[in-house]
Amino acid sequence: MDTATPAPHVMVLPFPAQGHVTPLMELSHRLVDRGFQVTFVNTEPIHALVLDALRLSAAGTGTSALPDGIRLVSVPDGLAAGDDRRDLSRFVDELLRCVPGHVEQLISETKVKWLVGDVNMGMCFEAAVKLGVRVAAVFPASAACLGTLFMVPQLIEDGFFDDKGFPKRNDSFEVGPGMPPVCPSQMPWSIDGAHEGQEVAYRLVTQNTEAARRHAKIIVCNSFRDAERAAFEQFPSILPIGPLFADAELCKPVGQFLPEDTGCLRWLDAQPDRSVVYVAFGSFAIFDPRQFKELAEGLELTGRPFLWVVRPDFTNGDLSKAWFDEFQERVAGTGMVVSWCPQQQVLAHRAVACFVSHCGWNSTMEGVRNGVPFLCWPYFVDQFANRSYICDIWRTGLAVSPGEDGIVTKEEVSGKVEKVIGDEGMTERARMLRDAACKCLGEGGSSSENFCRFVDLLRE
Repeated sequence: MDTATPAPHVMVLPFPAQGHVTPLMELSHRLVDRGFQVTFVNTEPIHALVLDALRLSAAGTGTSALPDGIRLVSVPDGLAAGDDRRDLSRFVDELLRCVPGHVEQLISETKVKWLVGDVNMGMCFEAAVKLGVRVAAVFPASAACLGTLFMVPQLIEDGFFDDKGFPKRNDSFEVGPGMPPVCPSQMPWSIDGAHEGQEVAYRLVTQNTEAARRHAKIIVCNSFRDAERAAFEQFPSILPIGPLFADAELCKPVGQFLPEDTGCLRWLDAQPDRSVVYVAFGSFAIFDPRQFKELAEGLELTGRPFLWVVRPDFTNGDLSKAWFDEFQERVAGTGMVVSWCPQQQVLAHRAVACFVSHCGWNSTMEGVRNGVPFLCWPYFVDQFANRSYICDIWRTGLAVSPGEDGIVTKEEVSGKVEKVIGDEGMTERARMLRDAACKCLGEGGSSSENFCRFVDLLRE
């Protein structure tokens, strides 16, 4: 590149949650590889978590904690230090009120030409446009999910929802043939708590989607054509550029909120090929102690080696520490429990046979990219539609079935793990989907071509 020409500078703005920061950080690395400068904007609490995790990961390695070419900055999220950010209704209310003004100020100080913004931060798009900054929107979930949001006015007209987003019908619907069915009570704004909170979430989601349609010069998503052919045919304005990942060696930091336990990679090295059950439920899912115990004992019951990610806040009750310590002693020769791990490296490892997952879209794409079959255990919102992709459309996994009391038993866990690992047809379909993803990302592939189009636009 001509050194006299300054690198084009873009601002990247994810929604403040792990499943949003990761793909936008991966996208940022790819932009840096194409000669861009990136200012990456997190809310203050997320910024602090990412910096701490980066420093801990870099400790003792002699390398810089900060990603090359990416400047990390922060804005307030409107909440005080001790406030509960899992209270989603209050969280989104404060985001809506507080963040756009701070982002507007940051844009005017940074003097960028483009805001590469998460669709879920669409509340900031108007401020960017007002300052003469163009918007490129990124949707970190499936094209089917975004397409469904585009259809909300029609779905209200068809009687599925009232004008505040509350379901009026219980039956599932298909936005189009070949797309996963959607349940009206499992929309992106469907959160637990008071009615007012769900109304706030509905307003946020629908306003953000409308802002993306109105202000974005391009909308890209972390998916690939062969994964969602029907969705991309029905919604041609959504361009797939995925599956996103930072680099071929999986070494570049992707904005983790917790320090990664890399010791699990050495443990995996000692396991036979396609033997390990990998279990991870993302950054948000919470299990009650009874369900936690059933899952633990189900993994033990398989008799297989397993790697299980148990976040410090994974249970919402009084799980007996003595019981868990005793469990870990019992499985010490077979199972490994970590608080967080480098998931992409784990899923790329030859030892992994099966992914027990909440089916968040990032995890889904990471599993798909590595040809790993799934045992699906969705927690909320779009994860149920992602389960449908995995189990019904791609046929690369099975789903757990809770009992009448809502609990997934240890026998169910163990039995379904065995079925997934033992199904050669499922394993072969997972490999074929992996190969399709690689082809889309390769030279001349649809994701590669769309990414080039995206980059060319950002250079304008």
